[in-house]
Amino acid sequence: MTAARTGATPRGGGATPAGSEPGGTVPLGSEPGGTLPVGSVPVAPVPLGPPPVGPVPPDLARRATADPLFRLVAYALEAAHGRPPTAVWSAPYAFHLGSPGLVAAAGWPVAAAAAPRTDGLVRLSSLGHPADSCDLPLTPDGPPPAAPAWAVRPYALLRALARAGYGRGGTDLHLQGSLTEAAGLATAEPADCAMALAVADVHTPATDAEPDRDGLARLLAGALPDGDDALRRAVLFARPGQALLPDTGEERRHVAFDPAASGTRLVLLAVRGDPADRAAELARAVSCARRAGALSAWPPGRRPGRSVLVLLPASRLTAVRAAVAEDFRGRGRPVPRFLNIAVAGAARREE
Repeated sequence: MTAARTGATPRGGGATPAGSEPGGTVPLGSEPGGTLPVGSVPVAPVPLGPPPVGPVPPDLARRATADPLFRLVAYALEAAHGRPPTAVWSAPYAFHLGSPGLVAAAGWPVAAAAAPRTDGLVRLSSLGHPADSCDLPLTPDGPPPAAPAWAVRPYALLRALARAGYGRGGTDLHLQGSLTEAAGLATAEPADCAMALAVADVHTPATDAEPDRDGLARLLAGALPDGDDALRRAVLFARPGQALLPDTGEERRHVAFDPAASGTRLVLLAVRGDPADRAAELARAVSCARRAGALSAWPPGRRPGRSVLVLLPASRLTAVRAAVAEDFRGRGRPVPRFLNIAVAGAARREE
């Protein structure tokens, strides 16, 4: 087991408890979720060629003290496209709470590295799809060009951003997640936000102001209506140790939600094995966890999936994990994964 990541937690945010499952590369654009019973709780021609840019100071890809994920995406963009990124943004995975309407961010990020172009090309890559990097003409309107399956959603968003005035000259972009698909947290929303923020950032004149998050939230909702808008708003506006009620207008309401501060722990429990057995196996895992002292459990998303979030007293963490593992091992079933979750802050630019 490795320590849980805190890459999406703002500076000064709380640490993630130790004892989580290791992360990995993830194909971006998929979105598992869950619905178990809920516990409480026209474009002018542009000059050809990319503009000269400098690396993210002080060269994030080679800074030994930087988070490995952000070093990786910075280096991967340079390796794939022959130029360093102008910006790297991280965006947290997000989840629903048991209480209706509330969402929060998790301390595990998706990262996007970007550099602007002026020749009307977008070049997309991800370590999750190493054989499917692509160079595509950026056509804001009309039929889209053929693209690898994983790049269809990013390209649709890039077109929407171009129509809004961001990145009409094109962009080099690399995306990477910190969790595998098996974790069961929605991937599309943090990837959408990380990409939108990075592209808006590198195509905006240098100022002290960051990209307009409210404007980007509206753009994402219009461009990608199949996404979970509440989760996107958690990615963009979350605060450490707080949950967000996103449907309260521009003045968003935050409420305290900090398990670590109250002597409890929040973990994601994800089952493995045959998809046809997931619902029953997940329900059984929750029952085991409750008998061992878990307080509540609820799905992190809106559709049936492979995971639930479990809130439990810190003193019962080992007992709950042991009880679930013993039950599954005794039946010859793959032992579920446990992932520690810290309630984290919003997407940010990695310096």
